[in-house]
Amino acid sequence: MTLTGTIRKMQTDLQETVQYYMVFKGEFVHVNQLLGSTITISHVGNECLNCGLDKKIWRQGYCYDCFNNIPQAGDWIMKPELSRAHLDQEDRDLEYEKKVQLKPHIVYLANSSNVKVGVTRKTQVPTRWIDQGAHEAVAILEAPNRYIAGITEVALKSQVADKTNWRKMLTHTVEDVDLLRFRESVLHLIPKEAEEFILPATAETHICFPVQEYPKKVSSINLAKAKTHTGKLVGIKGQYFIFDHGKVMNVRSHEGFVIDLQVN
Repeated sequence: MTLTGTIRKMQTDLQETVQYYMVFKGEFVHVNQLLGSTITISHVGNECLNCGLDKKIWRQGYCYDCFNNIPQAGDWIMKPELSRAHLDQEDRDLEYEKKVQLKPHIVYLANSSNVKVGVTRKTQVPTRWIDQGAHEAVAILEAPNRYIAGITEVALKSQVADKTNWRKMLTHTVEDVDLLRFRESVLHLIPKEAEEFILPATAETHICFPVQEYPKKVSSINLAKAKTHTGKLVGIKGQYFIFDHGKVMNVRSHEGFVIDLQVN
């Protein structure tokens, strides 16, 4: 079987074990069904996820021009505290920014390699946690907009990490942490303007990933350089493929790459 398509973030479904899907134009691949199979992924072109042109991908699946102009790639995406739509201030496209920023956002704790704090739109729970490879997560507060969530995240970062150690996540080097107790220990850091949005404590969400074998060490695949990789798929975690011999591929960092996917 050989399929050709443009890489986008895998779609996921939280079941007893997370189900993963690669969606191409007119067809999709249920990636879980490929576990244990030898597959070949070949980089055959590019397709900017905004303009659709075959141009070098710069970041987040976009070409250089699109990345520097479209609202989907504004600085407030990575730094929610820079959101200004609640003040009716435009960054790149106020209409778009209002649609995204003025929605309920969740500030959460997730444990993938270590406990980290993060922000996501309420509609992206638990998808965001899955994408980060978190085996457990818990919400802290539900903010009415991205700005309030962002300043809360900044405040919590004084004592909590905001990055995932992807190598530890993929080797399953996990710290055993009581997330609910950890949550209680950081509530005093929340800014006064966000205190009213603190959620009641609830049980953690636990996530099980389809991994047959965790590597002891990992080595990253870069299709922009290697062009082709062949290997046995032994796991999927976060937005990563885990191959035999410790090779891993970050699907998100290859968004916009047109590939041939062959199951050998």
